[in-house]
Amino acid sequence: MGARPLLNRRLASMGTTIFAEMSALATATGSINLGQGFPDTDGPAEVREAAVRALREGRGNQYPPGPGVPELRQAIAEHQQRFHGLTYDPDTEVLVTAGATEAIAAALLALLEPGDEVIAFEPFYDSYAACIAMAGAVRRPLTLRAPDFRPDLDELRALITPRTRLLLINTPHNPTGLVLTPDELAGIARLAVEHDLLVVTDEVYEHLVFSGGHHPLAALPGMFERTVAISSAGKTFSFTGWKVGWVTAAPELVAAVRTAKQYLTYVSAGPFQYAVAEALRLPDEYFASFRADLRRKRDLLADGLTAAGFRVFNPQGTYFITTDITPLGEKDGLEFCRALPERCGVVAIPNVVFYDNTEAGRSLVRFTFCKQDSVLEEAVARLGRL
Repeated sequence: MGARPLLNRRLASMGTTIFAEMSALATATGSINLGQGFPDTDGPAEVREAAVRALREGRGNQYPPGPGVPELRQAIAEHQQRFHGLTYDPDTEVLVTAGATEAIAAALLALLEPGDEVIAFEPFYDSYAACIAMAGAVRRPLTLRAPDFRPDLDELRALITPRTRLLLINTPHNPTGLVLTPDELAGIARLAVEHDLLVVTDEVYEHLVFSGGHHPLAALPGMFERTVAISSAGKTFSFTGWKVGWVTAAPELVAAVRTAKQYLTYVSAGPFQYAVAEALRLPDEYFASFRADLRRKRDLLADGLTAAGFRVFNPQGTYFITTDITPLGEKDGLEFCRALPERCGVVAIPNVVFYDNTEAGRSLVRFTFCKQDSVLEEAVARLGRL
């Protein structure tokens, strides 16, 4: 094939994701996998049975409508009104996607021109960097620094240039657990309006906020018409394999994202869309108990990590805990995570892979707590041997 590399230069630096590497390491060593964020138990039985019912009734077994089945789009609009007071037209302002990851990819591919600049919080979820690269755009990181990981809005203002097209905001934030405050959101909104920027908000952990609350950026003055809000069913209902996500935005933005989305997967997850429509209408008690259960698991793992010698940064949201390994006499999170399975039979994720500014994340390591109590307890016991 000659000397030319097969992988295009935009993706040449990406390689295999850290999640694939660490999950393979967990399997090879028989370790407890506290790296990749997927629950080890299914979500509500009635939601699972709704998917089975849809399969049996032949709903969604063939191509569903491109924007998503009407029942789900209606349920998403009702959810946005019920929890956030936001009004969306299910026919023109809601788009169903193959998980939030496709929604992010479609939004960035649709809204960016080559050379546009995108400002995103770092550490950032790894697909952000890949999608920005595939769009031919340039990422400009706003570094969130330990111990509180709050965004510096003066630094954000300084990052904005005439080439800045879009802000990519993740709250609650993976991997740090940051939840933006109303004041921080208001400051971001003012900058977006002042500089006429588009905003994509990744809100997949919207129902996993342990202190404060989740406040959508789209609700602020001047933001509805410039904000693409993204969420999904995977994290909220513990059915991550179904890959049902969605976009809510003004009609012009939804139309743009749909144009790119239709050439990615076209449609997906037909029967599961009907089930997620029912899930979104579960009573408030479900969402409250789900949040309380994850808060308890967070505390269980945080206490164990502290006892094991880690410096723990208690998350306000998500189901991840970021730690610092320097109290253990360690400096390099990547080396630490690659050795951890052999040392004590636990897998974690090094935060450094989520940074452009690698020094800011070199000693930070992420653990997930969306596991059964018995699994977390065994992991804590193993980590105590370090």
